[in-house]
Amino acid sequence: MDLKEQLRRHRNDTRLVVGGLILLLLLFTGVLYFFQSSRDLPSFLINNQVLLFVLWYVDIILILVIVFVLLRNLYKVMVERHHRILGSKFKVKLVLTFIGLSLIPVLLLFAIATELLQGSVDRWFSAPVRDVLEQGASVAEELIDRIEQSTLKDASLLLDDIADVDLAEPQERPELGRLLRERLAETDLALVAVYEDSVFIHAALDPQAGIVDLPEPPSGFLGDAAATGWAIRVGQLPGQQSRLILAAAAAPPREGQDDQARAIVVAGTVLAPSLADKSERLLEAFQSYKQLEVQREDLKASHLLTFLMVTLLILLASSWVGLYLARRVTIPIQALADGTRRISLGDLDHQVEVAADDELGVLVDSFNRMTQELKRNKEVIEHSNRELIAANERLADERALIEAVLENVAAGVISIDAGGRIFTCNGAALEMLRQREGEVVGQAAADAWRDPERRKLADLLSEELDHGRLSQELHLVLGGEWKTFDAKVTAMHDGNEGESGRVIVLEDLTELIKAQQLAAWNEAARRIAHEIKNPLTPIKLSAERLLHKYRQQDPGLGEALEQGVELITREVASMQAMVDEFSRYARMPGPRPQAVDMRQLIQETLHLYRDLKPGVAVRGKIAADLPTVQLDSEQIKRALINLIDNALEATEAPGVVEISAQRQNGSLQLLIADSGRGVPVEARGKLFLPHFSTKGRGTGLGLAIVHRIITEHHGTIRVEDNRPRGTVFTIDLPA
Repeated sequence: MDLKEQLRRHRNDTRLVVGGLILLLLLFTGVLYFFQSSRDLPSFLINNQVLLFVLWYVDIILILVIVFVLLRNLYKVMVERHHRILGSKFKVKLVLTFIGLSLIPVLLLFAIATELLQGSVDRWFSAPVRDVLEQGASVAEELIDRIEQSTLKDASLLLDDIADVDLAEPQERPELGRLLRERLAETDLALVAVYEDSVFIHAALDPQAGIVDLPEPPSGFLGDAAATGWAIRVGQLPGQQSRLILAAAAAPPREGQDDQARAIVVAGTVLAPSLADKSERLLEAFQSYKQLEVQREDLKASHLLTFLMVTLLILLASSWVGLYLARRVTIPIQALADGTRRISLGDLDHQVEVAADDELGVLVDSFNRMTQELKRNKEVIEHSNRELIAANERLADERALIEAVLENVAAGVISIDAGGRIFTCNGAALEMLRQREGEVVGQAAADAWRDPERRKLADLLSEELDHGRLSQELHLVLGGEWKTFDAKVTAMHDGNEGESGRVIVLEDLTELIKAQQLAAWNEAARRIAHEIKNPLTPIKLSAERLLHKYRQQDPGLGEALEQGVELITREVASMQAMVDEFSRYARMPGPRPQAVDMRQLIQETLHLYRDLKPGVAVRGKIAADLPTVQLDSEQIKRALINLIDNALEATEAPGVVEISAQRQNGSLQLLIADSGRGVPVEARGKLFLPHFSTKGRGTGLGLAIVHRIITEHHGTIRVEDNRPRGTVFTIDLPA
């Protein structure tokens, strides 16, 4: 892993950030220390033009770099906000807040520091400082000059002393040495030496001055003295810090002897190291001051640039801290937003990987746990969905099977939901009701069956169920045909034992009734044949007996003839009555309805049976609010008479026959009850069939006629046990 990758990986490491801030603080401290200690810098550093130039341009380069980085950060932030990147607004606000918070104190500090710097620089070049340095430099120069003149004077005096000494004669040398030593002792000179032009003649040294060997005169020194008569040189004493001032005085040339060698006396004075150093420092300080005065504006500009660099560094640090803190917040938010987007696209394997150990880290961990939980829940839901699909497929198969069964069963099946809306209706029901599926399914029962005939089905749904069930025979006129249905209503219950709807099962009894009627007619034909056969046998026997007596010439032929004729006549009359009864039944006209006062009709009928059978009371119980109904009064009266006759016949004294009339659910209900012997249960199913009788005599057409009259009036009749004993016939007629 290269350094760049490592920095990118650890750029959000808090320890690295804190370390960077500490380094930046140390840098500021170093800069401050530099300014604090700049007054003690060596003068050659301060006065060095190259160093000032380098510092000035380094400051400019650093400022440009800082400005570039600062503007780059601001540009990136603005670009992110322009592209509406998530978190860019927060980042802009945070960066501007940090810059704003630091800008005011930094600018204030910059202004104060600049003012202090200008004041300090001005104080550096104030008049007292310049005067002191100038006077010190003048004193040092005056001191050196005086020492030089004194040394030159001593050299001139010594030149006068040796004027009479012939330097070319070796015998004069001791005298010369004595004179030199005397002069050396009388003055503060450190050395004296005599030259003839540039040829050394003799010298004397003061060992206390620290001079061991006579130093060589500087180049040109003796020549200058010979040319001008005197010369002065200031130099460094070899091997020491002391300064050596040399002064040379040359004897003037004799008249007419310009080319003759001249005597030159060199005197030397040694300055003490402390005195030499102080004087030299005074001179250097003054020179440095004058150089600084020339570079005054450059120094100000250099320091101002340094302050500006520090200011920009602080702003850069503020913006960087703001960006760092913003990234600490926005990066997890962006990662969470990206994770949310990917999860919304179905990528539940995505995990947000952001290094955060604060509240955002807790949020990221919660998000990852939520994602894992969603993934687990999705797997559970998918598993449940697969099971549900399989269950739905099974239910669909079962439903298809049930629908196929329902479509193929002969009974009509209709389901109604709890809101009274028809949910399903199989083909048999649609065929029975003469309707199409679109007219029934999805419609409310009251809307689907709004006509008077089909409304009976809707009314049946509103009736109270007995233990969740209701069975009733319905007679509907559909398509101009009378239809008889056995309707069974069953309540459907949900898991909470509440009623979720009802199911109606319709069974078309029309053909069954016709079959029963056909069977009844067959039975009636059989019975008629039997009844006809019964009188035919005695008639046949009577005829054969008469024929036999006639062939035998029996004397009792006359009596037998009378008896046979009487029997034949009686049986033929019986047969005639039977034929007439069936003929009337067959020819019974249809009802001619008219407005009938049922209360009056019932009372008139009851009046016929007052005190007819001793011990059997015939009474009526008629409601006062009986309406006037459209009926054939003669046929209804005939039906009532037939039923009352049967009741009186079945009731032994003491007994009661009671006729009740009342309104019941929009119908007229008549009850004919007796306390007689009752009707066996097994006989009730055939009670209204033609020629069926429980009395063992009669034609058995009475109740069949009653049933026909009631049916042709769109009514119903049923027989039940009376309580505590007897039988009750219930007639329901439309009112």
